[in-house]
Amino acid sequence: MSASVAVYRSIYTEDRFKQAYGSGDDASDGGLRLREKLAGRCRCSRRACLHLLRERLPIVSWLPRYRLKKWILGDTVAGLTVGILHIPQGMAFALLTSVAPIFGLYTSFFPVILYMFFGTGRHVSTGTFAVVSLMTGSVVEQLVPTPLEMNSSSSEATELEAQRIGVASAVALLSGIIMLCMCGLQLGFLSTYLSEPIVKAFTSAAAFHVTVSQLQSMLGLRLPRRTGTFSLFKTLGSVMENLPHTNTAELLISLVCLAVLVPVKEVNTRYRQRLRTPIPVEILTVIIATGVTFAFSLDSVYNIEIVGHIPAGFPRPRLPALSTFPDIAGDTVAITFVSYAVSVSLAMIYADKHGYSIHPNQELLAHGVSNTVSSFFTCFPSSATLATTNILESAGGHTQLSGLFTSLVVLIVLLLIGPLFYFLPKAVLACINVTSLRQMFLQFQDLPELWRISKIDFVVWVVTWLSVVVLNVDLGLAIGVVFSMMTVICRTQRAGCSVLGRASNTEIYRPLENHSKCYEVPGLKILTYNGPIYYGNRNFFREEMSRLLGLTPEKIRSREKARKALERRRERDVTVNTVERGIANTSFSSENEFFKSETSETDVQAVLIDCSRVIFVDVAGARLFTQMCTECQKVGIHVYLSNCNESVLKILTSSGLMNCMNPQHIFVTVHDAVMYIQQQKEKPPENTTTVWV
Repeated sequence: MSASVAVYRSIYTEDRFKQAYGSGDDASDGGLRLREKLAGRCRCSRRACLHLLRERLPIVSWLPRYRLKKWILGDTVAGLTVGILHIPQGMAFALLTSVAPIFGLYTSFFPVILYMFFGTGRHVSTGTFAVVSLMTGSVVEQLVPTPLEMNSSSSEATELEAQRIGVASAVALLSGIIMLCMCGLQLGFLSTYLSEPIVKAFTSAAAFHVTVSQLQSMLGLRLPRRTGTFSLFKTLGSVMENLPHTNTAELLISLVCLAVLVPVKEVNTRYRQRLRTPIPVEILTVIIATGVTFAFSLDSVYNIEIVGHIPAGFPRPRLPALSTFPDIAGDTVAITFVSYAVSVSLAMIYADKHGYSIHPNQELLAHGVSNTVSSFFTCFPSSATLATTNILESAGGHTQLSGLFTSLVVLIVLLLIGPLFYFLPKAVLACINVTSLRQMFLQFQDLPELWRISKIDFVVWVVTWLSVVVLNVDLGLAIGVVFSMMTVICRTQRAGCSVLGRASNTEIYRPLENHSKCYEVPGLKILTYNGPIYYGNRNFFREEMSRLLGLTPEKIRSREKARKALERRRERDVTVNTVERGIANTSFSSENEFFKSETSETDVQAVLIDCSRVIFVDVAGARLFTQMCTECQKVGIHVYLSNCNESVLKILTSSGLMNCMNPQHIFVTVHDAVMYIQQQKEKPPENTTTVWV
């Protein structure tokens, strides 16, 4: 059964609608509301303090409502599982950062505890992240490069290690300060400039950099780390050149580790619904490799590079290398945006999945505090991590309390077990690094669907990926962001202008190119522009309007001459009085006079611009609107507007559009304008017409 709708009402112009339904004094009300908001923000009370405490320290809000019997088991199991995974990954990602493995364990402890207090993501696991570690390692290598020949037990090596962690801690400190400043300025929205295609392409391309950077450790080659532009190809060339010097023992260790890690990780992924907790293959591999190396003295017999001394206990607080701030500022900005964008993206994904919300500005505060405080305990930059966050959620984690159990596992290793990993081969950590990138490599599977949904986003993905792989991580990310923003600008510049037609016996108007059964109203051209009108696309908007209305300079001049001749002839035959507030005014002709001109029925006698899709207009666009209106009047075409939002209408009015356009020609809907125009066209001719405007 089809339903029908019949609505009977008056025709509404914008002025008439505001008089009937609008507020009386918007400006004063807006000022009053602003003063009330400022007064409310500045007012100090017990209630306001409690609200601020709950907002800035979320643990105060969620911990009293914690469902102990329902959630504690899941949080405990998930936290312990992630903690076990943090141990090998923390040490492995420390190698990416070009610092000793112990600093990776510190970075897996302090940020986790701090995020539990300040973070809003219930299923987010923070700590070391491969991409952030790789970017930090590039900064460390630029400022403190590794010498090829150096005794690992010498005082020179100790001093070098202190310098390297000083630089890495300085990056963490500066990154935390940037995040705190962004939080204070409420700049959490900036993460939206790193769109999903950019983040996925960037992390996928960075995975190639991580893999190539670990080849030398997997092959037992002692090579300097390449940084800067084309670093991936420089590293590959260096590895290929030194293949004859491969350490066979380390190569065999790498192959055995990969043969164990890859299948077991695949089992964990494929059967994660059936497994209560994933198989901790990384920590088992670390334990077995350490035991085998110690039992057979592989480090001395086959010259295998091992982790070495891992001190037990907590690190003493120390000041990062503040003198390096000018040198690391540019790279740190990129690291900050990447770590924040990845962290917020992960938090939003799991928040949507489990039906709660996160607060981007509070996430800035959480990660800012985590990086700032942990930098004084010799930690490098941290963020949310893909692998551990996925495991935390699949293992049954419910709240941020799981971070407490994760930290307890890492704490036990720091205090008691750490020194036992002395004989752990670095090749094993390199294999853990490479196999942890599985999710990033699998993001290629999204490309066919992305091509089907949006070819522009597909191109953004490809350009970002190629830029990161070919050039460098930092430069590639910048190119991806700029290219993505350029696609948005280009889309607004070429938004397109459509001619609308009316569906028979309805008030529905649709583009004629997509709806062949809709028809144009005789003598009226209804146009809609599918984007903003601003300095970047004003010329395109003008060209489209002129093309659809047939406005050429020659036609404007000829029609203007004919119009002036017609006016002179009418001055002798007809008296037209236009009265505004009781004063004679000849700036506007009668409402139906243009319909009785010498134009034929097929000529455009009026143009109606549907502004429903014009989200904003700048000064240049508003002046162009006024210019187009004047040109239309010169050729006898009256201009009408409909569906203008408040901001667009305010700018058009302020720019002087009403000086060349009747204010009563602005309507609430397209149908209101069409009905009004048709009524005026059907009015009988009169010798004398008076119009009140």
